[in-house]
Amino acid sequence: MYKSILAISVAAILAGCQASNMNSQANPSATKVQKSVQVSVETESQRLNAWFADKYEQQLQMSPMTMTIYGRKDKYDEIDDVSLKADKRNLTWLAGTVAELRSQFDYSKLDAEAKISYDLWIYDYEQEKLEFKFSENEYVFNHMFGIQSWFAQFMINFHKVDTLEDMHAYNSRLVKGSEALEELLEQAQQKAKKGVRPPKFSYEGVITQSKNIITGAPFSDSENDAPLWADAKKKVQKLVDDKKITQAEADKVLGDTKSALTGVFNKSYSNLIDWFEQDMANLQQQDGYGVGDQPNGKAFYNYRLANQTSTSLTSDQIHQIGLDEVARLQREMLKIVKQVGFKGSLEEFFEFFRNDPQFFYENNDSGRQGYIDDSVAYLDGINEKLPEYFGILPKSELVVKRVESFRERPGAAQHYMPGTKDGSRPGVYYAHLIDMTSMPKNTMESIAYHEGNPGHHMQLSIAQELEGIPEFRTKAHFTAYSEGWGLYSEQLAKEMGAYQDPYSDFGRLSNEMWRAVRLVVDTGIHAKGWSEEKAVSYFKSNVPIQETAVRSEIRRYMIMPGQAASYKVGMIKILELRENAKRELGNKFDIRGFHDTVLGGGAMPLSILERRVNDWVEEQKRS
Repeated sequence: MYKSILAISVAAILAGCQASNMNSQANPSATKVQKSVQVSVETESQRLNAWFADKYEQQLQMSPMTMTIYGRKDKYDEIDDVSLKADKRNLTWLAGTVAELRSQFDYSKLDAEAKISYDLWIYDYEQEKLEFKFSENEYVFNHMFGIQSWFAQFMINFHKVDTLEDMHAYNSRLVKGSEALEELLEQAQQKAKKGVRPPKFSYEGVITQSKNIITGAPFSDSENDAPLWADAKKKVQKLVDDKKITQAEADKVLGDTKSALTGVFNKSYSNLIDWFEQDMANLQQQDGYGVGDQPNGKAFYNYRLANQTSTSLTSDQIHQIGLDEVARLQREMLKIVKQVGFKGSLEEFFEFFRNDPQFFYENNDSGRQGYIDDSVAYLDGINEKLPEYFGILPKSELVVKRVESFRERPGAAQHYMPGTKDGSRPGVYYAHLIDMTSMPKNTMESIAYHEGNPGHHMQLSIAQELEGIPEFRTKAHFTAYSEGWGLYSEQLAKEMGAYQDPYSDFGRLSNEMWRAVRLVVDTGIHAKGWSEEKAVSYFKSNVPIQETAVRSEIRRYMIMPGQAASYKVGMIKILELRENAKRELGNKFDIRGFHDTVLGGGAMPLSILERRVNDWVEEQKRS
């Protein structure tokens, strides 16, 4: 009863300041009660935030690599425990925190922001529990991600070497990374025995990436250095140049690096390559496939859809949304075809759009630099307009870079890697530029906005720079939220005055169509038994990009079930929330306030985002 009365009292305070001021003049005792309730809410919320700070720090200490990514040097000579025992131990710990959260805090005494934090912590636990339940269905290694490529990327881009001790930690991590590779290989072997194997193209990708890591010196007598050996030499040389170590110390620590690389590191990668080459013979089909035929595959896909979209939409519903969006976007495309005076069908325009030389850079280093330079120019232009649409702006710098050669793939999608909160490492928009024939000029503008500003760089930088909310929320990731925002940003850029060239605007529509098609093909592959060729054919008939890129996309969806559905579902929800806010607020609607509300609480499931935006709408009505 006490909790119910308190909740009603808090609601009364939030309902309107003018009413409470009038009541305070007529009834001083009411003011005293309201102030007491407000203090109680503030105290409970502060206590909860302190609890989150403690628990999140405990959680971070379980992941040395995460701390390194965030710019910290705790446990700098260690890597994450990748064993199944560790997964179970971490889940048990998380379950304990949820039990503690529920028993030690009164939800009705929390302010609105603290309630979101409370709900997010429990939501994360429920998702972790489901992920553990379906852990046998997850691919350990695939061509998109996995320790075989990620470990080298991590060491090169995140393990900073400022002292000799940092380089000793580097060498320690090389050994421990080798041990993790062996542990994960054993897990992959156990899953293969149960019929869970990625498609052949993914096997080939893992083999190629792994060979790239151990090709060159010091693994062989070569004039070219392997990626990690080149990285180690560069980092040690900088210590020498900065006079932080002597040449003798440099020689000694590099000798240790060489021993680690040519010893356990080389052995673990060789074992990985050997097993994948041998096990390829056990694949039952040569082309790609979905997870529907795996043991428990249908349930696994349903979980992945819910997890990635943070909705309860079924595969049939998502498939239909995709078909409807494809039809709508075709109508929008035809308007531009008419605008540019093209004589022919939409399919013929696609051929012109994907093949005409005017839409491509030269397939050489000059063309690659041109792609980077023009992307930077687009971003510079949009950055000037950001203050008109956002109150909160990112402090972190953004750079555009080519993907490292050992993990670069023709036609692969561009992506973003966040920087650090303190600005010591900028956010990076990565582009695969090995094959410029699959990187058209006419779609690059919208991709720059998606990956950079006002897209991922802005969203993720603002999140990690937020003050006044628990740190775990500044690092949270929910795919439908983040990718929905990225896709929303492509359209928002048009509202901000971008896409002056109609071909670039058609490229924007093409990229949105790309995401609509994803709804159709992802559900088709994993829930409806579509073959790789059927998915490729549907994609090509609706999106004017090169087949290299189309096939790369389809193969990505096959090993990341449900992820492709998150973009359009998230965008649709953000647009829906914006239109509702406009309708409710009329001339009180402020686009800057709406965007700050969406971005100002960090990433969250769409249902919680809807609650947050609706609360903002009610506040605006009362103001």
